[in-house]
Amino acid sequence: MTIEYLCKNYDPSDKLKAIIDKKVQKLDKFFEDDTRIKIMLKKGNTRSSNDLYTLELTVLLNGVVLRAEVTSDNMYSNIDFAIPKLEKQIIRHHKKIESKSKKFRIKDLVPIEEVEAEEQVERSLVRSKCYTLVPMSIDDAIEELELVGHNFYVFLNKATNAINVLYVRNDGNYGLIETIV
Repeated sequence: MTIEYLCKNYDPSDKLKAIIDKKVQKLDKFFEDDTRIKIMLKKGNTRSSNDLYTLELTVLLNGVVLRAEVTSDNMYSNIDFAIPKLEKQIIRHHKKIESKSKKFRIKDLVPIEEVEAEEQVERSLVRSKCYTLVPMSIDDAIEELELVGHNFYVFLNKATNAINVLYVRNDGNYGLIETIV
């Protein structure tokens, strides 16, 4: 398992890195040797004495991204909360792979609560991400969408070789946007 540290506005001590390494190594039983884990350590940009510290754990498997993020006022306690979150996702992912291999799938669609109308706020682009698209079927994309926990997922459709966007509709079902180039 390869561990990569990324830091933003935060300089971690060797003691903190050692503790994080020790606790992340416990997850080694779930992965093969070539698995990469990215650990992002961030400090909030507030000027108060109660700065918030964020710890993100991202595991990159074969086309699967598992991620846990915790924010609190203590970086040492963040790792204690992030590891169990990530462990739950890993176990859920392994169960899905097992059920897929047995061709036994149970879908529980939880309806999404209606979002109340909020005041119009000017919005701007604050974050940009770049990642490699992996060819997969629509069923695989649905599983990835559920694993990541977002309301949309961008993927390369194996059948059409086109970029598609899978999203969760307000009624709890899935929608698919297919691109034509």
